[in-house]
Amino acid sequence: MLGGRDRIQTYLAQLETNMNAKESKEENHKVGSVLVMGGGVGGIQASLDLAESGYYVYLVEESPAIGGVMSRLDKTFPTNDCSMCILSPKLVECGRHLNIEILTCSEIESLEGDPGNFTVKIKRRPGFIDTNKCTGCGDCAAVCPVSVPNEFEEGMVLRKAISRPYPQAVPSFFNIEKIAKAPCRDACPAGINVQGYVALLSQGKYKEALALIRENLPLPGVIGRICPHPCESACKRGKLDEPIAICSLKRFLADEVGDELEIPTFSEKKDEKVAIIGSGPAGLACAYFLAPKYSVTIFEALPVAGGMLKVGIPDYRLPPDILEKEIERIKKMGVEIKTNSPIGKEHSIDQLFREGYQAVFIATGCHRNVSLGTPGEDYDGVVSGIEFLRNLNLGKKVAVGERVAVIGGGDVAIDAARSALRVGATDVSIIYRRSRKEMPASPEEIESALAEGIKIQFLTAPVEILAENNKVVSLRCQEMKLGSPDESGRRRPIPIKGSEFSLKVDMVIPAIGQASDLAVIEEDSGVQNSKKETVAVDPVTLATNREGVFASGDCVSGPWIAIEAVASGKKA
Repeated sequence: MLGGRDRIQTYLAQLETNMNAKESKEENHKVGSVLVMGGGVGGIQASLDLAESGYYVYLVEESPAIGGVMSRLDKTFPTNDCSMCILSPKLVECGRHLNIEILTCSEIESLEGDPGNFTVKIKRRPGFIDTNKCTGCGDCAAVCPVSVPNEFEEGMVLRKAISRPYPQAVPSFFNIEKIAKAPCRDACPAGINVQGYVALLSQGKYKEALALIRENLPLPGVIGRICPHPCESACKRGKLDEPIAICSLKRFLADEVGDELEIPTFSEKKDEKVAIIGSGPAGLACAYFLAPKYSVTIFEALPVAGGMLKVGIPDYRLPPDILEKEIERIKKMGVEIKTNSPIGKEHSIDQLFREGYQAVFIATGCHRNVSLGTPGEDYDGVVSGIEFLRNLNLGKKVAVGERVAVIGGGDVAIDAARSALRVGATDVSIIYRRSRKEMPASPEEIESALAEGIKIQFLTAPVEILAENNKVVSLRCQEMKLGSPDESGRRRPIPIKGSEFSLKVDMVIPAIGQASDLAVIEEDSGVQNSKKETVAVDPVTLATNREGVFASGDCVSGPWIAIEAVASGKKA
């Protein structure tokens, strides 16, 4: 029987045997490679020494090239030797050594394991260059139109957006560092690469710039004339002096080289057919982006294509030939447009499916005028803003009085007032119930209207339209004051008692809003409406409750700007 001392000795011997076995086991599982963090001269030398000793080395560097601070120096202390003359041979040797793998644009996220067997998680930033094909010739940098501050030179000079840190850099391939989208591009509903086409234009590459715009926008000539350009509001240049004239540059490119760009043709298309109801901006955009893969037919109720772009915007803002040219381009891509073809009771959505269309896209816009809700709207001489502009744009004879009152503060009201002046009215007034600050019309249009002699009566609301022999003779109004903000965010107009007055007019044009015309959705179509009397859709997929039927544009969102409709058509 063993004593206490003997038992302890036996236990220690057994423990030593187990530890030796464990160490031997760990020794057999050592990886045999080394990771070096940092690609400066110290990391380079350590990597070379380890590689020569037989280890496989991973050299991890955060920047696009190794070399570190020494690559930026002119001389070294205290010998005053040329920094690059000392560093270059080491760069070349490190880049060519078979036992060294250089991982640039990389950061270590985690380190796990035990000595001899570590697991390292590395996050590698993309350089957006195919390194297997890049030879480091620099031709890409020579033609790159974008210049940015050069960090290697402490921001004192510029470099191209595609670059390498310095001429002797290892690895020698070029790199693109993308930080974030430009504010102008983020502000554009269609996601147009604004900074890209502006840079190309600055280099005189007009065709390339327009081609870049057309990747996201099928109607550059149209949008370049009518867009309220939210991109310019977000432009950082505006903090210095004025924003870049992004919208005007788009218009210039469309006018300058629009006819020179080759129209793509698509020979191989899928068998599925798509029907689009409405040829406004949403319908045209949807057709434009579907055309490469599908057979697309647009059904338009009006005798002309273009929707509100054609019948809701005056010629002086959007010349008809500009719109027609861009629609013709879409038609040449293989899109068929059938005018005078309303979808509704006679030609229903059900019938479209029976005709072989696998999907239907509703983009009927907002062609219905919102009622003024005041006595006298039925008298002769009262014409809604939408009807007034539509008749003008369709070439119909429109009789206007000498004294015209336009009620509303949006772009339709401004367009109607300026159009009335052009077709014979001598005295045109806009009646708006809030102040100029709350006026939704674009500032440029307001200024143009005032410059043409149109009067705007702010804080004024119509009370009643008066007539003699059923013809309008005057408009009774009431002064308003502003109260607290309403659901729109604008201050609510409040009537001032005893402030009524009359304006002598012989024509009244109500233009206080637009609504979706849902005649296309017959009762048995299975497509539901929303509480706002728009088409109800899933906000992500834009699908209606009926399978195969989608919708977007103003008929879903309510009246809004054309570029938003284009963006929603593209999304669909």
